[in-house]
Amino acid sequence: MVMYGSCDPNTDAGSDASLAQVAGVPRGQAGVYEYVFPAIRGIQAGREYYVTMCPLRLIPRLFLFDEGELLPEMRAQRTLNKARVPEIARYILDNPKSYVFSALTASIDADVRFESFQENGPGERVGALTIPMSAKFVINDGQHRRAGIQQALTENPDLGDESIAIVLFLDSGLDRCQQMFADLNRYAIRPARSISVLYDHRDPMSSITRLVVFRSGFYSDLTNTETSNLATRSRKLFTLSALYNANKALLDEVEPDSPEKRIDLAAQYWEIVADQFPEWHQVRNREVSAGEIRRDFIHSHGIVLHALGKVGNSMLRARKDPGSWERKLRRLSRIDWHRSSASTWEGRATIGGKVSKNAGNVLLTSALIRTTLGMPLPPDEQRAEEAFQRGEK
Repeated sequence: MVMYGSCDPNTDAGSDASLAQVAGVPRGQAGVYEYVFPAIRGIQAGREYYVTMCPLRLIPRLFLFDEGELLPEMRAQRTLNKARVPEIARYILDNPKSYVFSALTASIDADVRFESFQENGPGERVGALTIPMSAKFVINDGQHRRAGIQQALTENPDLGDESIAIVLFLDSGLDRCQQMFADLNRYAIRPARSISVLYDHRDPMSSITRLVVFRSGFYSDLTNTETSNLATRSRKLFTLSALYNANKALLDEVEPDSPEKRIDLAAQYWEIVADQFPEWHQVRNREVSAGEIRRDFIHSHGIVLHALGKVGNSMLRARKDPGSWERKLRRLSRIDWHRSSASTWEGRATIGGKVSKNAGNVLLTSALIRTTLGMPLPPDEQRAEEAFQRGEK
């Protein structure tokens, strides 16, 4: 990007001189300052738009979003969720060699000028986009990325020399900006947690869960790695996201400095757990469908896996051998795992017959399993159990 303007040779070029070249223009344009972006011109819905690159250090200065205390109907954006900003900044700072950002989308409320590098052929879509410095750039999509970039730059100014793609539309007023926001987010669907775990190579627990599953012939055969909600006809019993949550509970503060040891412990534990549920093996042997087991029993659902992870955490932290885990876990057969057993599960793991995965239900399910295994309840589960027995749940 180049900034043009009228410059007196005896006048300081300004603090942005280190960011972009400042050059003079003919005197007939004295006092007029402009941004000049290399850009590609495109057409959508009959309207011109432009794609360019911008140094990160200029993002906080150029691209604004509605921060004022305006009514929603007077804004072109949702309010900034400030809790997300440090997470985005930390993502950049922790991954300076591998972070990835998609393009920001913004509107410009000024007359712009596009000059092609060629009159005909493919080159006519590539050229220089000239925008008055008086123009206002309003973020339509990416305000949290913008704020995260700004915060990251305060800790690591060297990031300012890197760039991000910008998609620029011509501003046609508030109604158009609001419609753009609605359209850009209309089909934005967060990926299923399972596939995020599958593809996340930065999160250690995601890596542990993948390895525990893929190294096990049993779990790899029965785990869906793409979705977090199993279809009725799915032949899978578990989801990768449910096993992720279970492993996170299982390995809490267990061997934090030894990833391979954590993988081995988790793999041993879940193999012993699998041996306590003959229905799981019937599914793998094609003797019964996974849908029937999920429908009739509760033990393959995420809430029970999570609870088993919490219970297992106490076993692992006690540093006893796997043989002692197996002796305790054999008592799981004493629990009536039928989903229809309302006296056991209603209010504890199900609400109105439907499985509930909220934190309180996980505590109550863990408490039942611990009690059956002859293990003491930790304070949080004890409080939840006492409230449940008083009928407060």
